[in-house]
Amino acid sequence: MGIKGFIETSFLDWPGKICAVLFLPYCNLRCPYCHNHELVLHPDRFSDFPWDTIQQRLEVLRNWLDGVCITGGEPTLHSDLPELLDRIHGLGLAVKLDTNGTHPEMLEFLISQKLVDYLAMDIKGPLDQKSYGRSAGVRISIPEIKKSMEFILSGRVAGEFRTTVVPEWHTAPVLAQMALELKEAPKWTHQAFNPAQPLDPALRVERGHGFERAANKANGS
Repeated sequence: MGIKGFIETSFLDWPGKICAVLFLPYCNLRCPYCHNHELVLHPDRFSDFPWDTIQQRLEVLRNWLDGVCITGGEPTLHSDLPELLDRIHGLGLAVKLDTNGTHPEMLEFLISQKLVDYLAMDIKGPLDQKSYGRSAGVRISIPEIKKSMEFILSGRVAGEFRTTVVPEWHTAPVLAQMALELKEAPKWTHQAFNPAQPLDPALRVERGHGFERAANKANGS
């Protein structure tokens, strides 16, 4: 698959835990606000991190780490993802997987094989074709998204939902609608939009100033 990024220790990517982070290339979405689009569109510009090198560092750090976060890109695009997660578990480390939820069949396999300890799934917008497609940048199968959501909602795997809040798109009414759709969620995290280098240059004029206000309104506070 090619591991394109490796952070040895992070206090941010797995709330409440210290983790390493592995970045995998490619994504099937084209979210206009994506800040990792170089990894998505031009992964050849990044050198590969050999697994042997990563394994050596994880072995040194494993007494300090709680686990490893697998992110991207979209990790579930890679058919050899199960092998990678199995290797990480073999080091005695837990696995957090970040996903856009568009490949529920891969998630089903990973969860059934107990290869994922925590699942963080992006929810791009309200669960209708028009809204979701706008945020994802491509046409999305809403039934597939809902199928992936059910892994977390049913408690089959510990996890959370996450939404990157673009102030001009995720207005208070939009977030309120999403809050109703996610009312059974164990956790829904709002992430601030990073306007520095989004995929769509038009969004560079946006700013994150409305994030806290919009999120608070959606939560009724």
